[in-house]
Amino acid sequence: MRFLVDAHLPPALARWLSANGHQAEHVIDLQMGAAPDATIWDFALRTSAAIVTKDEDFAQRKVMAGGGPVVIWIRLPNTRRRELLLWFERILPDILAALARGDTLIEVT
Repeated sequence: MRFLVDAHLPPALARWLSANGHQAEHVIDLQMGAAPDATIWDFALRTSAAIVTKDEDFAQRKVMAGGGPVVIWIRLPNTRRRELLLWFERILPDILAALARGDTLIEVT
């Protein structure tokens, strides 16, 4: 699976995903840190990447569009990077299971 980590999450999450066998990039590494949501959406669609985001706008767009890239909406409160990565380590199997089922909007709390 390819993941595109949005600007509201740290680049360390993309590095962690890569270190754990997934293709992952952060929007900052792609010079899209300040890009509009539409640009990130289109890039994810073109590259078959799942957008990992805390931005509710992507989830709303997914519902309204009825198509587009997979959106993984992280609803965790602001936290330290280490705590986020530990939390993500616990929740990643559930995310991967949802992707395997064909879910295209995954809300993670």
